[in-house]
Amino acid sequence: MTAEYGEAAHQAWPGRRQPGAARKGRVTSLRRRRRALRMARDGEARASLTGQPSMLRDGSLVLIRQVRGTDVALLADCFDRLSEQSRRSRFLGNKARLSSAELRFLTRVDHHDHEALAALDRRGRGAGVARYVRDHEDRGAAEIAVTIVDEWQGRGLGSKLLELLSDRARAAGIVRFTATVALGNLASERLIRTAGGVLAGQAPGSREYEISLVPWQEPFLVEWLGELDAGLAPARPDPRD
Repeated sequence: MTAEYGEAAHQAWPGRRQPGAARKGRVTSLRRRRRALRMARDGEARASLTGQPSMLRDGSLVLIRQVRGTDVALLADCFDRLSEQSRRSRFLGNKARLSSAELRFLTRVDHHDHEALAALDRRGRGAGVARYVRDHEDRGAAEIAVTIVDEWQGRGLGSKLLELLSDRARAAGIVRFTATVALGNLASERLIRTAGGVLAGQAPGSREYEISLVPWQEPFLVEWLGELDAGLAPARPDPRD
């Protein structure tokens, strides 16, 4: 057998890749995985804009979407339906109304440094809002606030909003939430602690909490992408699974 014939037989042998085929296969797989990631992120962005139906633990259905600049009336209505106790808990004192400037601030969000998610009932009325505002000095931290209309309290809406808000914050590079909770606001303290919050300080009439947001780790993404290629993973990864 000549050297030329032997080399040709080696190249054409069944089951062997041609030179460069393995590298080409890896590049194709990497491109496919990147495309899948883009599709997942694009799908999440569209859901954030148009609304994501969510069922609460009592079976109630709400639509959760990003707050828009046209939601001034929606947020004003939510505030009007808060009891005096809920207003004191949320604003750490008596609050009779929201000013025009406050409503502008609460609705003009950029969805990166300032994000807000609203939950709407079947009639389109607001049921609750959760938001974060990034710290200007510590770009990895953001202060959060969750407001639930009284008739929707105790159904799990606060937990659902905080869960979705955390996902949005991670995507924006935020690694830590801070929260100020009025003393005696047991529902908010329970919500914060359930989300992993720890007591970071105390001031007259309030407590300060911090919640660490575990980022999506590269090993997890590699594993998820592999399962996605095999058809064994959902289109949207959840690092908590």
